[in-house]
Amino acid sequence: MKRIAIKIGSAVLTRQDGTLDVTRLSHLVDQVAALRAQGIEVILISSGAVASGRGELHLSTESTLEMDSVEQRQLFSAVGQAKLINRYYDFLREHHIAAGQVLTQKADFDSPEHRDNMRRCMEVMLGHGVLPVVNENDTVCITELMFTDNDELSGLIARLMGADMLIILSNVDGLYNGRPGDEGVSLISKVEAGKDVSQYIQSEKSGAGRGGMQSKCKTALEVAASGIDVLLACGTRENILVQLANHPEQVPHTLFEKTL
Repeated sequence: MKRIAIKIGSAVLTRQDGTLDVTRLSHLVDQVAALRAQGIEVILISSGAVASGRGELHLSTESTLEMDSVEQRQLFSAVGQAKLINRYYDFLREHHIAAGQVLTQKADFDSPEHRDNMRRCMEVMLGHGVLPVVNENDTVCITELMFTDNDELSGLIARLMGADMLIILSNVDGLYNGRPGDEGVSLISKVEAGKDVSQYIQSEKSGAGRGGMQSKCKTALEVAASGIDVLLACGTRENILVQLANHPEQVPHTLFEKTL
């Protein structure tokens, strides 16, 4: 593998109270640095800005903003994105790696010119050893311009940048053939190209993000159909990124096999 796109979900990066889990973020950055030391280019698609801002502001009951409104999301994102990228900057600097922030919105992928500009920008970053940290620009987005979630964004970035693999980290090990924890339910280790997995998808979403297993599987199937392997795995497992890149058979995950 030459290039990996890694999507880190909000459920991985935030505690139950909505604040940023700095310890886990540090561990993930350590793993990214280890992958780069192996000669692998890494592109991060990182959630966590809105959750980070929510934990920072603690809005009072007197706030005029409606819960989960576009305005509230914009406010949390404006505060949280600054906090999130600063954390990445500090932790990456310990490994002598520079971080470059890339904020985008759905319309950027509709325009060939914008799409090419974004690709060239990240190619320049990678060529100079800079780690792109990508997120949706929630601060200026309106509802109809938002990505469904960062799963969708990660798929678009993986294809745009010609990644060899997309790793989607969440708070579960992957796709199960039923409700995780129920008797007789097990992890699906591999989804063959073109296979219909809709019967296995649970509708629940984590409290931290907008996505869910339905979104992850939709993205995984689309990206796999474009010729890129996709791995769904649990971002809270010890050394998960290094294991997936080097010894995937040793850690639980779901592989969506690429179409050859």
